Amino acid sequence: MSLCIETLCIRNRQIHNLSAHTARFNRTRLALWNCPEPASLETAIHLPDWFQINETYKCRVTYGPDIEKIEFEEYRIRPVQSLTLVDCGDLDYRFKYANRQPINDLFAQRGTADDVLMVRDGLLTDTSYANVALFDGNRWFTPARPLLEGTQRARLLSEGILSPANIKITDLANFQSIKLVNTMLNWEQTAIIPASAVSW
Repeated sequence: MSLCIETLCIRNRQIHNLSAHTARFNRTRLALWNCPEPASLETAIHLPDWFQINETYKCRVTYGPDIEKIEFEEYRIRPVQSLTLVDCGDLDYRFKYANRQPINDLFAQRGTADDVLMVRDGLLTDTSYANVALFDGNRWFTPARPLLEGTQRARLLSEGILSPANIKITDLANFQSIKLVNTMLNWEQTAIIPASAVSW
């Protein structure tokens, strides 16, 4: 069985949303490897001394029943200004698998766009590396059935910033803009993509 990963954001030498990542980590261990005993990410992750206070870093935890490795790297936002709709068929990505080849294959279909916006059963889901939020001029919505239920998406839903909805391709005309949502992106500072920048 493929190993899984947990990606955590570290800003100002603080691990963000650690409890949500730990909960998903242990849910995955239970579901895939029948490991009922919770493990702690907090005690496993030791921040390197070379981390700078004002920088953002990505922590990647690769695991199966146990943690296999923990890696750190400086984070730089990858600009996304355009998206291409791609049907992902019956792709199952409920768990954050380390093997991303099926998603990489879909990403390769982006053409001249910066990323893909995947569609399953006629409904919008995610981009290749983020959940999405769509603004109708009044409220922000997020697909109710994403490929992966991200921790940042869950936080924004719990705070009432996002509302879940089944969003069809034809519904795109009802939205003005799109934001990408993942653990590494600061919601308030994330760039807005015009809905018109989505192509088929």
